[in-house]
Amino acid sequence: MSVHHWLAEPMPKAVAQAMNRLAAARGVVHIAVMPDVHLAENVCVGTVVATDDCLYPQAVGGDIGCGMAAVRLQADASALREENDAKRVFAGLREQVPAVRQFRPQEVTLGELSSPVLQRAVQRDARIEFGTLGRGNHFLEIQADEHDQLWLLVHSGSRAVGPAIREFHLARGEAVGKSLVALAAEGVGRDYLQDALVAVDYASRNRRAIAEAAVRVLQEALGVEVDWASWFEVVHNFVRRESHGGRELWVHRKGASSARDGEPGIVPGSMGTRSFHTEGRGCAAALCSSSHGAGRQLARGEAARSITVRDLERDLRGVFFERELAPRLRDEAPGAYKDIGAVMRAQRELVRIVRTLRPVLAYKGA
Repeated sequence: MSVHHWLAEPMPKAVAQAMNRLAAARGVVHIAVMPDVHLAENVCVGTVVATDDCLYPQAVGGDIGCGMAAVRLQADASALREENDAKRVFAGLREQVPAVRQFRPQEVTLGELSSPVLQRAVQRDARIEFGTLGRGNHFLEIQADEHDQLWLLVHSGSRAVGPAIREFHLARGEAVGKSLVALAAEGVGRDYLQDALVAVDYASRNRRAIAEAAVRVLQEALGVEVDWASWFEVVHNFVRRESHGGRELWVHRKGASSARDGEPGIVPGSMGTRSFHTEGRGCAAALCSSSHGAGRQLARGEAARSITVRDLERDLRGVFFERELAPRLRDEAPGAYKDIGAVMRAQRELVRIVRTLRPVLAYKGA
C-alpha cells in the first residue's frame, strides 16, 4: 500500500489521521492526496484511492458526478462592464437557473437504477431539480482569460440523485473499521456502479441545461452568443475501472479530477481569485489525477464567524456579485479557501496550465 502527497501546506493532524484510517482499509492499494485536500465526513475531499476488489461509496461522496463545464462566449470583457448590465444578468439567472428547485418541473428522463424503490424515490427530485445550480460551493461564473476573452464556467452536480444513491448502497454494504462501508465489486457493488453512472449522466446533463439557460440570459441581457464547439467538462466525484502499474484497479476520486496525459481539466479558485484550464500530465503516482479546485481553508461555520461582509466586499472588488447576498456568502469568500497559486505550484507535475482566467461575474445559489 502506498500513499503519495502533493501538498500546498502542511497536512492538518485530522486529515493525516483520516488518511491513515483509509490506508488501513480492506482492499486499498494506493492513495494520492491532492493539494486541495481538506477534512470531510469519512473520506477527505481531495483524495484519490485505488482498490482491488471492493468499492467505497464514501470515497466518491454524495454528489456523485459533480463537476465543471466551460464554454467560450463570443465576446470580450467589454461586454460586461456596467452595474446595470450585471443586474440584468443576475435577474435572468435567478429566473432561469434557480438554486434549489425549478418553478416548473422539467421533463427529464432518469436512467434506469438497480432498484425500483430507489427509482421511485429519486424520480420526483430529478424533475424538480434538473437545471438547478445547488448551494454551497456550486457556482456559475463569467470569466475573462488573458486576452479578455469571456468564458462561462458552471460547477454543479447530481443534486438529490447522488446522495440518495449513496445512502441506498451504504445500507447494503459491510462495515470496515469505525466509519467506512465497503461493497464487493463483484457482488452488491455492481448495482452501485450502475446507479453511480446514472448520477454521473444526470449531473452532466444538468450542467449542460444550466449552461444553455445561462446563454439564453446572456443573449437577452447583453446580446452575447456562444461557441458551443469549445464546450468541455470534467467530473470530480466518481469511480471507474482503470489500469495502473499493470493492475486493473477501482479508482475513486472525491474532490479530484482525472488528469491523464493531455486530458483537459478545470481548476477553479474562488469567487475572487483566478481559475485555470489545464491539461493532464498523466502522473502515475497520482493515479493520473489533479485537484478539483483550491480547497477549503476554513470550515463553513468558522468562515461565517471570522469573515465579515466588509472582508468579502474587499476581496470581490472588481467582480460583479449580488451584494444583498453578502451576509450569506461569507462562508464562500476567498478567505475561506486555500491560495490557488500555492495549489497550482504544488501540482506542477500533475497538470500544465493552458489558460488563466479571472472572475468577472459570480452567481451563487446562497
